[in-house]
Amino acid sequence: MRIAWIGKKSPFCGNVTYSREITNALLDRGHQVSFLHFAQEDSEPGNWPNCQEVPLPFIYKSQVYTIPTFKATKVLTQSLRRIKPDIVHASLTLSPLDFVLPEICEQLNLPLIATFHTPFAGKGAKLLSGTQLLAYQLYAPFLGHYDHVIVFSQIQRELMARLGVRENNIAVIPNGVDTVKYSPGPSNVKAEFNADRLFVYQGRIAPEKNVEALLRAWKQAKMEPGSKLLIVGDGPLKPSLETFYGSEYGVIWLGFVADENRRIEILRGADVFILPSIVEGLSLSLLEAMACEIACLATDVGADGEVLRQGAGVVINTKTVRAQLRTLLPLFQDHPELTTLLGKKARKRVLEQYTLSNNITRLEELYTKVLEKRQVQFSRGA
Repeated sequence: MRIAWIGKKSPFCGNVTYSREITNALLDRGHQVSFLHFAQEDSEPGNWPNCQEVPLPFIYKSQVYTIPTFKATKVLTQSLRRIKPDIVHASLTLSPLDFVLPEICEQLNLPLIATFHTPFAGKGAKLLSGTQLLAYQLYAPFLGHYDHVIVFSQIQRELMARLGVRENNIAVIPNGVDTVKYSPGPSNVKAEFNADRLFVYQGRIAPEKNVEALLRAWKQAKMEPGSKLLIVGDGPLKPSLETFYGSEYGVIWLGFVADENRRIEILRGADVFILPSIVEGLSLSLLEAMACEIACLATDVGADGEVLRQGAGVVINTKTVRAQLRTLLPLFQDHPELTTLLGKKARKRVLEQYTLSNNITRLEELYTKVLEKRQVQFSRGA
């Protein structure tokens, strides 16, 4: 199958990881993939797919959204006409280009699928009144023009349906992780940081990630000197938070770690992974930590709470993150047998429900379904 994949290659975020992992896996299955992305010379290094790439010009790009140039629409249209894919799959980048894609693909008679990543608060909670709410309200009318939309959980599917997207056009295909690559294994990270117990946060240092609540809880819990908290990632809040929460409290700031093998080494050496976000989609970082057999604590937002339920981890209420962590951190510090048990349950959950292999199989089934539906429509029209 010839697939035109439209996504992001930089700057590093969940969308970037999603595009990299899925396109590599599709190539491994024997599909032909063309990767159309907003070009940037300083793209993050990593295990990127060895396939045809098409750079799309842009004016501005961040981890959250992208502004293409006026020329980008023409470049995209010409590229798709030249590539002649069987199907177009857009990993939506919060870009104006997302809204013209259905029109372009209709002109070229190409079936179009979207993966909608935008995070949300969770079941029973209202979306934030800012970017997330605006994105859902803005996208819902346009997603009806895509042949199919992929979301990560049933909760998100129900949310999209309430906003007017036809339910039979929404497929729930959760993120998946490569459980061979992300697996338990040896690590020297504890010795490197002189740690007896190692806690890790990995992700953006931004308001929606709620890292300050974790840091305040860590400081108030008065953790033992042998317990260390690694903060892996970068973002707008890093400079100010790093000033107040430093090595004197056992907090180590590693910044953004581009090397995937290094990130895996960190996860393998950790005892506990913590994700205190106030909005999420389905965190790939969480799934990677679970696959590495780490005890995981995450807030009940997006699909993260769903992943950890029934004993696969500890689910935290967003309204009392700091108070709960202040109690849980010392507990996980003092009871290694608890973290070992939760780590094993976490990996078991990933192996049962969130493998990359299963993700790709379901994606292939969706591609086939969409193409068959198109053929039926074409034959009826003829």
